[in-house]
Amino acid sequence: MCFSTSLRKNREEIEKKLLSQMPANFEIPLEYEPYYHLNGFTHGNFYIIKMDEQKSIYPASWGLVPDWAKQDPKSFLKKSNTLNARSETIFEKSSFKQSAEAKRCLILADGFYEPHHENGLSIPYFCYQPSKEVPEGDLFMFAGLYTELDDDLFTATIITTEANDFFSEVHNKKKRMPLVLADDLYEDWLDDGVNSQTLNELMAHGFTTNEFRAHPVSRDFYKKGIDTNKPYIVEPVEKSTLF
Repeated sequence: MCFSTSLRKNREEIEKKLLSQMPANFEIPLEYEPYYHLNGFTHGNFYIIKMDEQKSIYPASWGLVPDWAKQDPKSFLKKSNTLNARSETIFEKSSFKQSAEAKRCLILADGFYEPHHENGLSIPYFCYQPSKEVPEGDLFMFAGLYTELDDDLFTATIITTEANDFFSEVHNKKKRMPLVLADDLYEDWLDDGVNSQTLNELMAHGFTTNEFRAHPVSRDFYKKGIDTNKPYIVEPVEKSTLF
């Protein structure tokens, strides 16, 4: 599962970072604002790079609405949780099959939150990928799927896989993790010429080898009505396991 993400960097930092990976610019630059916490259940916008426009970054509503449900997306999202798509079944599920074949995307992030269970409690953990240049968490990309409801109106979902050893310790109940792609596989994921067998191999073996870290954050994270989009929400709390 991955229902909460962060993208704390400003637009210029993101576009500069992408120059060395997959050059792309924000199509609606004035709309972008960094965020410490995006709750998928609010269906707010995160930011994607699409197969057919790989030099552009677009906002996309979190929660994929398939083409056959686009006439009434609100009703569809009330009945269906499409915040995540299990890698094992994207070519079988009617909500994801068409997008898996022809509308894949990269989803920008620099962190995400996972539940860790300890002594009967669920403790939110902030997961990030430190680097020498950005120790608090560098930019990375989730593998995703998207649909287009109207001109420049997109919806998207994050692909999840079985957790590796690290994330099995963090997300220690359901043992899933979002698919953070290795940066040398970005173009392969967006290649419209690859077949389902190759895509299945990418999903099975394409998780980044870059180190992740995780630390617990306040359980206030789970409270309704608090402003979680502030820097304090990613700060570690004591008396719990660090990974």
